[in-house]
Amino acid sequence: MITLILGNKGSGKTKRLLDMCAAATNASNGCVVFIEKDNTLTFDLSHKTRLAVAEEYGIDGFDALYGYIAGMCAGNYDITDIFVDSTLKIGGRDMEALATFVEKLSVLGEKASTNIVMSVSADPAEVPERLKGIAEEI
Repeated sequence: MITLILGNKGSGKTKRLLDMCAAATNASNGCVVFIEKDNTLTFDLSHKTRLAVAEEYGIDGFDALYGYIAGMCAGNYDITDIFVDSTLKIGGRDMEALATFVEKLSVLGEKASTNIVMSVSADPAEVPERLKGIAEEI
């Protein structure tokens, strides 16, 4: 299952994502992964949550992010939840490319039985219609 947390900058998306991650970490019998662009949230996450910093692995663009997440799922069958902060900073601002990425990721998430939650810093009106059903507006 995929969920997008939508809102403009400063609307509380990251706080909501951190709260959801903490709840998932406490409830999970497997691994919870939090992906962010840089390492600014290092001390906001539980030591039980696996932090992955996109910049450290040269992840730039939706294709690279998809490959990174797919590799994680292929290498670790215990991942129950993946949280991605600042999705557009990692992938780019092309909303159609975002929609295509989310559709591919949805298939991967179902195959791997992994919940994926991403924060998207955008006005809900900017997001393609095909993503509205999985979007949660802040």
